[in-house]
Amino acid sequence: MYIVKECYCHEQDIKKSNFASYICPFSEFESLRARLKEQNPKAAHIVWAYRYYNKYFQIVENSSDDGEPKGSSGPACLDALRGANLIDTAVLVVRYFGGIKLGVGGLVRAYGSSANLVINEAKLIKYEIRSIVILFVPFALLARFDHYIDKFQLNPNRDYNDSGCVYEFSLSSDEFANLYEFAFEYEISGVVYYALPLIAKNFYDNQIS
Repeated sequence: MYIVKECYCHEQDIKKSNFASYICPFSEFESLRARLKEQNPKAAHIVWAYRYYNKYFQIVENSSDDGEPKGSSGPACLDALRGANLIDTAVLVVRYFGGIKLGVGGLVRAYGSSANLVINEAKLIKYEIRSIVILFVPFALLARFDHYIDKFQLNPNRDYNDSGCVYEFSLSSDEFANLYEFAFEYEISGVVYYALPLIAKNFYDNQIS
């Protein structure tokens, strides 16, 4: 799976109609759609499609033809997202009608190619499942942990209290494995996990076996 972390745009003309396609992270979909509607009041259609993971790690998909013949445009954009193995991503295509009807088959090709062109324009980043890890570290060990955190650019949230610091991380499986191995020898000195991902059991079993 892949994601994008910023918006990209591409334009093409087909039989006098202009197709401006956009790709963005799903988190920016609603704001981008509202902005495109505001900036393009005379556009004939603003077609869109998206795919994202919900909190149960299920893929949610949706698309809109926005007034084009049913099934001629939104599904073509959705197929482009599927074909590129994109997740947590949205595609929008703004069409200015040029006076020549394309027919259903022509619309499928036009919207599909517009979506694929902007996907090709974008920098795709490999999607990683990340887990929340919450770790308490006493003051005596903070310097060692901060050195490790800065070295590997883990960028946790920090919450200091009278005894030390509570770190909240969002980690890939590799980042978690490395942190778990680093922190293991300090647990006897007061390091405590407040929250661990399910994959932690495998690492714990390996450490004590």
